[in-house]
Amino acid sequence: MTRARRSTARLRHIVTDTLGLLIVVVVTTAGLQDRDGGRLVLERAKMKMPSLVLIWADGGYAGKLIAHAQHRFRILVTVVKRTDKRPTFEVLPRRWVIERTNSWLMRTRRLARDYERLPEHSEAFVKWTMIGLMTRRLAPAKGRRPWQADRSK
Repeated sequence: MTRARRSTARLRHIVTDTLGLLIVVVVTTAGLQDRDGGRLVLERAKMKMPSLVLIWADGGYAGKLIAHAQHRFRILVTVVKRTDKRPTFEVLPRRWVIERTNSWLMRTRRLARDYERLPEHSEAFVKWTMIGLMTRRLAPAKGRRPWQADRSK
């Protein structure tokens, strides 16, 4: 007989727009299947944004979730699958948006490790980080912008 080990690992299920800005985040334990977490995140996303009709998803969200989303929420879930034909790295269309958002989130020290006791706290810190990112996009720091010409010459 083996003793069950207690794991504190978490999974972040996020829905973003095409720019990579956060719509919904659901943090679950790592023991929960991706499809079950997908149901939770789709339910919250449809409540938050009723006009949502198409979602591109990772291969872990395939299976019964696609039919469930179509039937219950009227959302078309398209799975972006990875092909093993190429031996080199290849950017997958539409999936890179989520990967880019995850990399933005990982720049925050608090989100790089799981310090929180409750999943709700982790969700709050993800939202807090995205608020900071969006604020810096709307009102960047003063000074020359990278896209502006240098007029000091």
